[in-house]
Amino acid sequence: MNTLVAGDKAPMFTLKDQHNQDVSLAQCLKHGPVVVYFYPKALTPGCTVQACGLRDSKARLDALRVTVLGISPDPASKLAKFTDKHELNFPLLSDEDHAVADGFGVWGEKKFMGKIYDGIHRISFLIAQDGTVQHVFDKFKTKDHHQVVLDYLSR
Repeated sequence: MNTLVAGDKAPMFTLKDQHNQDVSLAQCLKHGPVVVYFYPKALTPGCTVQACGLRDSKARLDALRVTVLGISPDPASKLAKFTDKHELNFPLLSDEDHAVADGFGVWGEKKFMGKIYDGIHRISFLIAQDGTVQHVFDKFKTKDHHQVVLDYLSR
């Protein structure tokens, strides 16, 4: 796994969102910086806490002109259920073949309860309007993720 670092160019991508609409990073960057956050699986406890924290912070993020994009390997239909169940107010993108996760260097070996498997590592990236990685968020608890992002943006 070769995770992008600050200063790297972010891979440009277009993925389907929870409404089966195309969302492109390049288009989102026209409005301001973008937080691209990778999470392992919709409708699981940790991913729900993380998403709801971002949902509840949307007004503050909007005031900073920051767009949030969540990416997981889930199909768009599951992302729609996740959005509806938790009233999420930002795009969740389907990366079923994990090509975008590979490009950001967040797809790799994981260990859970003695099992080894490949999956998404929970890492977020702040992408500046010029398409470069401004900051990598890789040390946070799911319940604090939104605050870590806001604290960085507010400094």
